[in-house]
Amino acid sequence: MRITALFLGLLLAMPATLAAREPPQTTTTPTSSQPLAVPGLAEAHLSPGHWIAALAQPDRVILTPAQIAAQNARMQAEDGSIHDIEALPDSLDGARVRGWIEDLSVLPERALYNVHGQPVAPGDLERIEANLALDAVPASQATRHGMVVGRADLRAFPTRMRVFSSADDSDIDRFQESALFPGDPVAIVHESRDGNWYFVASQRYAAWIEKQYVAEGDKAAIHAWGRRAPFLVVTGATARTAYTPENPAVSDVQLEMGVRVPVLADWPGSDEVNGQLPAAAHVVELPVRGEDGALSFEPALLPRSNDVASDYLPLTEANLIRQSFKFLGERYGWGHSYNARDCSGFASEIYRSFGVLIPRNTSAQAVSPALNRLPFTAEDGHEARVDALRDARPGDLVYIPGHVMMVIGHVDGAPFVIHDTSGMSWLPEGGTALTRLHLNGVVVTPVLPMMSNATTPTVDRITSIQRIRP
Repeated sequence: MRITALFLGLLLAMPATLAAREPPQTTTTPTSSQPLAVPGLAEAHLSPGHWIAALAQPDRVILTPAQIAAQNARMQAEDGSIHDIEALPDSLDGARVRGWIEDLSVLPERALYNVHGQPVAPGDLERIEANLALDAVPASQATRHGMVVGRADLRAFPTRMRVFSSADDSDIDRFQESALFPGDPVAIVHESRDGNWYFVASQRYAAWIEKQYVAEGDKAAIHAWGRRAPFLVVTGATARTAYTPENPAVSDVQLEMGVRVPVLADWPGSDEVNGQLPAAAHVVELPVRGEDGALSFEPALLPRSNDVASDYLPLTEANLIRQSFKFLGERYGWGHSYNARDCSGFASEIYRSFGVLIPRNTSAQAVSPALNRLPFTAEDGHEARVDALRDARPGDLVYIPGHVMMVIGHVDGAPFVIHDTSGMSWLPEGGTALTRLHLNGVVVTPVLPMMSNATTPTVDRITSIQRIRP
């Protein structure tokens, strides 16, 4: 006790200047004791701050809101994969509707396998094809409009059956196309024979969706909802409304990055929303499907703990990096399966948080005439592609057949990307056999070590770089 008292006395007598030299407590990020499997990847590369700190002008605005609006208008006008739902005529020709369905709903000639690794029976495929009800498409029909009320799969056929290209694959469902989110407007153009599915045209895709996720309503009201102000934009990977047993239709609704919802700014603070005062939440308005399938709008609470903003984010290189890293480690989901997203969905949702419209699939993104495209042909050699990557800026989208990667920076001149990928292959130094990494998610990787096969670097398969910038 005497020793302790003496020690405390010395501390109290210590000059303030000496005490100030003691370093403050800091919190450090744990590091792995094992080397990372991806060649050239370090722990520091897994932090957005690392890449942002390397930028000379991280917060310089790439495109202003006015420039983004002009870019989107160009996309709407010039890219054939984009549908202007609001501009559809009041009446749809049957040939156009059948064309949409027949372009998508084509059974592959190769064998298909179910979730148990067994061949899909021909009879099952015949029933699925019959459910298209193409013979029921009228010569002409009034254009019906609707709105999606919950995250929902878009399918190549009106069925939940998952099918795969090989018996040992249970991951990439060949009937899965994409997903739509709450508030997405659609044109309802056809119904399946069993009455459980709609074929819809959305801004970036035409496909089958379960009827339970679509509410039919007035065209003007639907599109006015999407333009209302004030509004919130989801800037996190996802956001969720508050759980409420009082109104299940707006309870725990998942909203994806870039989704915009109107705010009921004049809601009285003393009035409850579904049994809860909005003291720590935003009061927003969400679409709801009634028992008769009709659209209405109802208030919901979006807790302030969610990552949201009162406007689209400024399009800067720092923000592009921050937004992309919000998905880091998420499981890869072909066609937005597994409540996740794939490579092109990953890229488009990052840009949607800035209000930028790009096509849904890599095949359309890579060739879109509305973007600032740097194309490559067979005449462009390895060095030309490497040089282009060394000049690439954060946010630039790099395409190989079937895949897209987003540039985040360089390490000693070598380009690094973040992407949502099933995996990568590389040749260990001095080796002749490829090492395959089953990454299956959103990861950071260098580009130059990546190999498409034992003799072809992935760089040599780059078809284009798309730049969303002046």
